[in-house]
Amino acid sequence: MRWSQLYTPTLREFPADADAVSHRLLVRAGFIRQLMAGHYSLLPLAVRVRAKVIEVIRQEMTRIGGQEFVLPAMHPAEIWHKSGRWDVMGEEMFRLRDRRGADLALGMTHEEIFTTLAQELSSYRDLPQVWYQFQTKFRDEARPKSGLIRVREFTMKDSYSFDADAAGLDDAFDRHYAAYVRIFARLGIPAIPVQASSGSMGGSASVEFMSPSASGEDLVVRCEPSGYAANVEKATSALAAIEDGPGLPAPEPFDTPDARTIDELARQHGVPADRQIKTLVYVLDDQLTLVLMRGDHGLVEQKLVDATGARAVRPAQPDEIREALGASPGSLGAVGVTELPVIADEALRGRRAMSTGANIDGVHLRGVDVARDLTVGSWADLREVRAGEPCPDCGLPLEVVRTIEVGHIFKLGRKYTEALDVSVLGADGERIVPIMGCYGIGVERAMAAIIETRNDDKGIIWPVEVAPFEVAVVLLNIDDEPARKAAEDIYAKLTGDRVDVILDDRDQRPGAKFKDTELIGIPYRITVGTRGLANGTVEITTRATGETAIVAVEDAAGHVRELVTASTT
Repeated sequence: MRWSQLYTPTLREFPADADAVSHRLLVRAGFIRQLMAGHYSLLPLAVRVRAKVIEVIRQEMTRIGGQEFVLPAMHPAEIWHKSGRWDVMGEEMFRLRDRRGADLALGMTHEEIFTTLAQELSSYRDLPQVWYQFQTKFRDEARPKSGLIRVREFTMKDSYSFDADAAGLDDAFDRHYAAYVRIFARLGIPAIPVQASSGSMGGSASVEFMSPSASGEDLVVRCEPSGYAANVEKATSALAAIEDGPGLPAPEPFDTPDARTIDELARQHGVPADRQIKTLVYVLDDQLTLVLMRGDHGLVEQKLVDATGARAVRPAQPDEIREALGASPGSLGAVGVTELPVIADEALRGRRAMSTGANIDGVHLRGVDVARDLTVGSWADLREVRAGEPCPDCGLPLEVVRTIEVGHIFKLGRKYTEALDVSVLGADGERIVPIMGCYGIGVERAMAAIIETRNDDKGIIWPVEVAPFEVAVVLLNIDDEPARKAAEDIYAKLTGDRVDVILDDRDQRPGAKFKDTELIGIPYRITVGTRGLANGTVEITTRATGETAIVAVEDAAGHVRELVTASTT
């Protein structure tokens, strides 16, 4: 490729509306342009990177026995109804109707569709299977942001495993785990495997691969010494025990006319937050439910979803709360409440001498004994872990890291194969239902995650394996015939050696050419100029380190080829 023929509309300044580092650099370096919120056009440089990212993933999927498919992006609603997810997916699913009035959806994911293909499996001898694809996914994100990190249209590598039993699923899950570790290492993404919630996907276990980034929207709780790591939606910690004392014979009311929050009760009445019971009211599948937390702890809604299995979860409205409990938020409690379900966080188990609302506006109760005075229907870990709390494995302080989710793998179990009537003949002649796993990587998000980690004040620093070009041969003076010939010869040699090289033959100032190669992030630059050729040499600059070597012109192609080879092995 010659730069004079390449469409790469670089900008002098960063876009004013871009927040994430990757967003700013992808726009300025001429990789992407926004069509509308959450939808981006990929320009030639981005297409080259995307293709290389896909090839890395494809190689690793082939290595674990994956077979590639291409499935439709538009799905009939009836399949999603069968799995029960037509309603669960809510407003994030793009829905439409065809001219015949049939309900359709743009695919957010493809568990249902791959499972319909598995209906043709007939025997345990057909198992195991690992099927995957690279497919456009559509999700109506409420707040698309950060360029390619959170969008409404993107490419996903999604794969699905079908096995005869749980041992087979464990093996498929482990093979995908190892493949993902290799993929992210090759892409130059520092990915932390963490315990995660399965969310709307369902199943028994899941692991997210999270890349630390200030632009990320996910929080990961981790302890590097012990290796513990979990998404905040799944994380726990070893809380210190609290000595409550004997408490009171019965709850005692006290007036709190101006205390409507945890902090106000602590400040005005001397009740520490960790001695308060915070009462939240949620509607879980149309059932008003009390959720009890320690006053200084925050609720993680996904933990509530996982603990209850509720398909629809929302905070109750003030009028719903008053009708059920007779008071407004700020004075609520579960003492004496028996007609509503009550779920409590484990941190409250066994606590005495606590304070909570009395379900009378402006009144609280002290001396509450959780076991004696509350009718708790179920217990669960519902609280948000905070930085500094003890690691559950070793007791050292935990840290909370902002991250980007770059991959997610799930043990789905038989949720979809049972819903869609998939069965095969087992070894004993009886029919069995295959067990599934699913595994996803967002391709464009992976591109953004690379840049979030690999950049400097000059621009992007792509790893060689996925850079739009591995080498740029920069001709400083296009009118200098010996220099032009030397540049063309180096370019031809590298092309012949299958090095992905671009010849910068533009009639531009040297400084402008250097800035473009650095902004775009090309790993190696060979500078061919009149002054160097007078000594029979060229300069070879490594983008990642900024180091420059002086090499004989006849050795330049071989020297760079070795650098490229060493960087991709």
